Amino acid sequence: MTNTDKRGKLQQEPFTFRETKDGKVFIYWHGKQIMILKDKAAAKFLANITNTDPQQVQLLMARVTGHFKHGNEGGN
Repeated sequence: MTNTDKRGKLQQEPFTFRETKDGKVFIYWHGKQIMILKDKAAAKFLANITNTDPQQVQLLMARVTGHFKHGNEGGN
């Protein structure tokens, strides 16, 4: 557990993503689509997750989507 994820919510790996052939990245939280990254944002995200451990990928998705910013997300 890191100081960034004090309650350990990201250890449950609530975020997933799917990359499409046209370069878009769909980000999901507990299976629900919450964001679509396109163009430069999608390319930057994919570059940042290359050779990154799963916990860091979770953190990156949390940051990109704005979740876990206020401390009140996490009912699941």
